[in-house]
Amino acid sequence: MLIGAHVSPAGGLPKAVERGVQLGCRAIQIFNQSPRMWRPTVYREEDVAAFKEAIANSPIDAVLIHTVYLLNCASDDAEVRSKSLESLTHSLCAGQAIGACGVVLHPGSAKIGSVSKAITRAGQTIAQALSDSEGCELHLENTAGAGGTLGRSFDELAALIEAAGADRRLGVCLDSCHLYATGFDIRTSQGMTSVAREATRKLGKGVVRSLHLNDSKTALGANRDRHANIGDGELGEDGCASFLSTPSFKDLPCVLETPGGGEGPRAEEIALAVKLRESGIAARKHPGPGRARASR
Repeated sequence: MLIGAHVSPAGGLPKAVERGVQLGCRAIQIFNQSPRMWRPTVYREEDVAAFKEAIANSPIDAVLIHTVYLLNCASDDAEVRSKSLESLTHSLCAGQAIGACGVVLHPGSAKIGSVSKAITRAGQTIAQALSDSEGCELHLENTAGAGGTLGRSFDELAALIEAAGADRRLGVCLDSCHLYATGFDIRTSQGMTSVAREATRKLGKGVVRSLHLNDSKTALGANRDRHANIGDGELGEDGCASFLSTPSFKDLPCVLETPGGGEGPRAEEIALAVKLRESGIAARKHPGPGRARASR
């Protein structure tokens, strides 16, 4: 598993690599533009070349781009959908340029409208973005379920993929906090194994292609997206270890989006995640009354 963190590209794309290396990352995730603005960042050829050189000379093996928060591919407002399409297409093109393994997208929200109609609108927008770009994968992220957000269940994710034409470039990014918030109890290896099997059964083998590791500040089924630092939330170290040690996830990029001390994930937290994965694997091989723990 390629464990890493969301990092800032402030100061230029190579700075994101530098920050990732300082944290001990094997994978990094970035925003390719300001997460709260529609205005796109256009990378120059020299920016892309410098980024690729920095990656080649680093231990980082996977890069993800996260789309901006303003996007709502399911909106019933045509202007919002048009802006979302433009921004999503730009992210996919940027991902292809820098060699990202995928762009992560919150599929959108029905708000108070029809979910089925929202899924159709989102599927059409996503399909157009894929048609207007090439190469880079698009990973639909499962959501915590608040505010009519789409992707709250594997059934909804499957419906979104179908509505978008089941393009081979479409995959899923699973977030541990969001799983827990929507009622999936993943605090044990048995619970996480059951969830992984359901994902395979409803989405297909190999459709889960990236991961977000976040602990949850809120209770099981709370439908609230509140990230906690690893081991400090409702999942705890056991739950995070169960998520990380899931056999079908073993080769995937896994990015932390935790608050840290307010500045995002810390190097100590990345190291803890690596230890939790190792202890989780050991616990799966030799189950017993003890729980998977990793010393900080």
